[in-house]
Amino acid sequence: MKKTVVIIFTLCLMMSLALANDLEVPTILKPIEIQYNKAIVPAHRDAPAYTFTKLPTPIITNYYDYMIGSYNGLPLKVIPQSAGGGYFMTYHGRRQASGNRRIFYTYIDAQGNIQANNEITPQQNHEGYSTLEVDMVGGKPIYAWHANKDADAPLEVEYAADGFIDGLTGLFYYGIIIDNPITITAPDGTVTNDNEFIWPNAQIGPSPIAGKQRIYVLARNSVTHNTANAPSENPYIAYADFEPDDIVNATPLNWQYTSIPEMNQWNVDEEWRRPFHAITADNAGNIYYAGYHFATESDATTNIDEPDMDVFICPNYGEGTWRRISDYSKFPMWNPDSSPTDTTGYFDSPVSGAPYGDNGELYFALASGNTSHINATFDNLGRIHVFGVWSLQNIDGYYYPEMEFVKEFVFDPVTEEFSINEVYPQKDPNDDYNTAFCPWDFQPPFGEVDEYVQDTTGAWGISVATAWPFPHWDDTAHDDAMEFHYNNCKITIANEEGMMAAVWQDSRRARDYNYIGDTEMIDYANTPEIWISLSSDNGNSWSEPIILNNVDTPEFSGIKPMWVYPADKIQYVGTVDGQKIGKLGFMFYNDYTWGANVIDPPYHQNPDGGQVMFMEMQFSMPVPNDDPAVPNVTYMLHQNYPNPFNPETTISFDMPKAGFANLSIYNVKGQLIKNLINENLDFGRHSVVWNGTDNNGKPVTSGLYLYRLTTNGVTETKKMMLMK
Repeated sequence: MKKTVVIIFTLCLMMSLALANDLEVPTILKPIEIQYNKAIVPAHRDAPAYTFTKLPTPIITNYYDYMIGSYNGLPLKVIPQSAGGGYFMTYHGRRQASGNRRIFYTYIDAQGNIQANNEITPQQNHEGYSTLEVDMVGGKPIYAWHANKDADAPLEVEYAADGFIDGLTGLFYYGIIIDNPITITAPDGTVTNDNEFIWPNAQIGPSPIAGKQRIYVLARNSVTHNTANAPSENPYIAYADFEPDDIVNATPLNWQYTSIPEMNQWNVDEEWRRPFHAITADNAGNIYYAGYHFATESDATTNIDEPDMDVFICPNYGEGTWRRISDYSKFPMWNPDSSPTDTTGYFDSPVSGAPYGDNGELYFALASGNTSHINATFDNLGRIHVFGVWSLQNIDGYYYPEMEFVKEFVFDPVTEEFSINEVYPQKDPNDDYNTAFCPWDFQPPFGEVDEYVQDTTGAWGISVATAWPFPHWDDTAHDDAMEFHYNNCKITIANEEGMMAAVWQDSRRARDYNYIGDTEMIDYANTPEIWISLSSDNGNSWSEPIILNNVDTPEFSGIKPMWVYPADKIQYVGTVDGQKIGKLGFMFYNDYTWGANVIDPPYHQNPDGGQVMFMEMQFSMPVPNDDPAVPNVTYMLHQNYPNPFNPETTISFDMPKAGFANLSIYNVKGQLIKNLINENLDFGRHSVVWNGTDNNGKPVTSGLYLYRLTTNGVTETKKMMLMK
């Protein structure tokens, strides 16, 4: 008998009105469950060593037990050393089970001590989903959240700026950023005037005004106007210029506004496009809205196959013209044989019943709706990182829930190219057969199923590696919407040493016991886990994950961690025995009864809440290569832009470490045309313009040319075309 396939259709409709309109509504999911035997992924290296510099510490009992921080940002931010160090933190919560949901702020000093924790506003108002940014000159925090501040029904986006002088916090002044409803005109001329922009996220970047910084606060539309009447949260972006004295003197900020025309059109189109994006900004005055989307026809069921990874770009400090760069997140996978003697494909189509082929009908791609709570950050090579969940999918629009793994996409604004890095699990470095980690083929010889298993009836199955990158085991929670509501992948920005952290949660072992009935996992039956992978080279390589739970981690005894948020960056401590040492703060929720009570329908009926927690850890960061002389980047030399070109083009490259570099131009015969760079350079990104002349300053003819970078014992070459 061939494998049994169970098809589960999940139609997730709009949330109950009792929840109000500030909770995200789920997508339509179509999972497939298959018979399999669980396989264990071998570790390629040890996880980084760590210690707790601040043990998990309760801050407050909180009776609001869902997504205590922002959906698409990091609500814990490092305070610059010039302002005393430590952290600012924000979350929403209830002091009593029946109380209003309020916005809180927390000040944690450089020693990890809680110095202040209180509501931001004095009014008893229903508030939610706060965001936070810290002025990196004066260390002043600016908070934003949504609440109803007037007589009409739509919520507003409110802000508070804290003067924060000599460790004294809570010196707030308040204002309204977005006074909903907002009128929006789409590119096709459609005008809508009932738009409600909520769920804010903030980002600080440079300002075009000397001596000032510019803060951007982006909010997403809770109202949709497409034919499918399905969520399509186009953003609305407010920005204002300030300096630290403006905050100290309680000077109201002067807000200006922009929106993304293409996404405004999505909101009124016949087709349904649902975005999951986050705002970030670089140091050159560009802002970005990075993430992914899925698309269907107006029936909200028939998938549209189009590039799903997106970066929307706006130059000139948010005042320029928006444009979108997109690419596919797909990794094609092959269909294994059904058994050692049956070459029929193992995975069948639930629509036709026929086995899938090996031509891209099975693939890994971003898990639509199951990785909605992402953020976007920069490394110090100028690239954008978005970290999330990829799932095994098929061309019929189904996904396999047991095979969902964490990866990140990286976007280079110079070349406008996307790349995808595996965080966990990772493909064996000797695997030249698979395009990515393959759950049934991750050990040599590659290109073959690792193990077939036969049950007592004689039916064959395959052994597959599984993961469950969610903070709860039960995908049936909240009317089968747990994976949508509970996913929470977060990534830090790179610090000056290129150190980054990717943080998520996994409940694989709890699911193995509660869902599959694996009695060996009984100790983990009530155990959500925190997983932390580290990079010391700007995300080009990621470590084996550190795993924290209440079974194996003594410091977590009695704690059920949920809604985990790292601080925005790792703080560099120093170097010991060639290892970079860094420390990172975390905010999370200790859930007294596992699962959310406040979501309708509740997972449990006990409104007992939990605790908002803070901790800080110190890591010994991994060394990516055994040979420190080998650069730790997948490529150094970028494609020139523009290409073809006339009369000049820009060549950019990354130095993974300081050293001597030679960048030269050659013709197709290998003859040297021009030396562009021949000197010692610092670590990081470098760019140079070639104007189409040789070493004597004479213009060269049209044609194909090679440009070659040699540094640290490594040489890379690319082609370019001069057209006159």
